[in-house]
Amino acid sequence: MKILIINGPNLNLLGKREPDVYGDTSFEAYFETLKSLFPQIEIEYYQSNVEGELINKIHEVGFSFDAILLNAGGYTHTSVAISDAIAGVTTPVLEVHISNIYKREEFRHKSIISKSCVGMISGLGLKGYELGIRYFL
Repeated sequence: MKILIINGPNLNLLGKREPDVYGDTSFEAYFETLKSLFPQIEIEYYQSNVEGELINKIHEVGFSFDAILLNAGGYTHTSVAISDAIAGVTTPVLEVHISNIYKREEFRHKSIISKSCVGMISGLGLKGYELGIRYFL
């Protein structure tokens, strides 16, 4: 099984940015934990702050990987193009958010990408990525 985790804008700052919201662990450190929890799965990780690069990555793997976990960050609430990219590929995509988007500012309550995803995990911290992998297992 091959799973790609895609993180969008500002998620490269995990562990440094707003630790009260996002925690104090970098994603790179957490990714090592995920790989040790699931040695039987090929897990890859990609992060970009650029919308077009995220779309290109979805297109690149969206017909060959078994699953994508996507935390589109702020693009969750604004990107019709990312939603269209998800809808255009055959690989199932699970939307993941570290914080509970419904406990935050009102503009974060609407996800444009949800309609193209198989589901969403929100508000469970980094553990949401582990649960997402377990879903696909």
